[in-house]
Amino acid sequence: MKISGESDLSIDFCGIKFKNPFVLSSSPPTTTGEMIKRAFDAGWAGAVTKTLVREEIVNVKPRFASLAFPGSPEEPKKIYAFENIELVTDRPFSVWLEEIEDIRKSYSDHVIIASLMDDASHPEGWKEMAKKVEGAGAHMIELNMSCPHGMPEKGMGSAIGQNPKLAGKVTKWVADAVKIPIISKMTPNVTDISEPARACVENGASAISAINTVGAIMGVDLDTFVPKPAVAGYSAHGGLSGMAIKPIALKAIATIREAVDIPISGIGGIATWEDASEFLLMGASTLQLCTEVMVRGYGIIEDLNDGLSNYMEEHGFASINDMVGVAQRKMRALSDLSKEYKVVSSVKESKCVKCDICYISCNDAGYQAISLREDRIPIIDEEKCTGCSLCYQVCPVWDCVAMKEVSGG
Repeated sequence: MKISGESDLSIDFCGIKFKNPFVLSSSPPTTTGEMIKRAFDAGWAGAVTKTLVREEIVNVKPRFASLAFPGSPEEPKKIYAFENIELVTDRPFSVWLEEIEDIRKSYSDHVIIASLMDDASHPEGWKEMAKKVEGAGAHMIELNMSCPHGMPEKGMGSAIGQNPKLAGKVTKWVADAVKIPIISKMTPNVTDISEPARACVENGASAISAINTVGAIMGVDLDTFVPKPAVAGYSAHGGLSGMAIKPIALKAIATIREAVDIPISGIGGIATWEDASEFLLMGASTLQLCTEVMVRGYGIIEDLNDGLSNYMEEHGFASINDMVGVAQRKMRALSDLSKEYKVVSSVKESKCVKCDICYISCNDAGYQAISLREDRIPIIDEEKCTGCSLCYQVCPVWDCVAMKEVSGG
């Protein structure tokens, strides 16, 4: 592939043009129409509304808990996972229809996607909402059949997405009711995510979005014994988001791409342009963000766009389409990977901080291939080293340990 001028960040997704692949997911950053407008002003190409329902709900307080590193009160914390027990929008459906119409008129070069939810026993509810948001000007509809907390008890959210037949049925109801593209949103809380994805595609889905949050309990307060977040002395399981779920999301994208041949909107742990590039290479063609926006605000879009554009130019990708699925095509069954290829560990003495971590890990969880010199520099026994890379993973210095290919391997 050759670059012809600046890389093109725009993408055609289900026949709709996005000026760049970055979209706000259905989440706290899209709580109101006014917030979506500010995001569009900042440079986001699209937004999925907070999930709309026919009946108003009341959210509990507080609704968030986080997992942070290093987790010590004496050091700055870096959040790498959020748990939330927030439900769908707590604003009237009628207000949302007015805001969707206003956004469509005011931001004609941006994409507004309506997220909808109902239960699997109300086909008319799904159809009615779908027709109304289509009439208000929504470019697309995303079917929330994947929320892991609160709504499943009512037969909504992941109660539908975990059942391929129900997921397909709901998709068909909405696809038959409107002319705009339908995106079915997948839950990761299943054994095989390809099954509901196939069912939705067979019943009219134009695209798949994945993943929603992972069912989780963030932790327990060791003084009060109440799980987090605590609401009047009690808690409930919630949905985990943030960079901690990125590996789960990437695996889901690869699995879905192998199973169906329609566009995928990638969600789950995207925080940087590097993350975005990985999702595109694995098979997504638009990218939805939530948690990193909650932490750093709408302004991250500038770094996302600039970083992705620079990466594309450096690697010869003229368009987003050139990137989509390049890495996914390099996936194989584990049994098909080479048994002949061999690597062993090596240590850069000048970088070693003499922490002994690699020695301890290899001795207690590896193959006892590392010994220590008198000055505590690690020595690799290449005959014992199996190339597992445990030492490389645990070393606190990024470029101290390397895995080198054995000649003839």
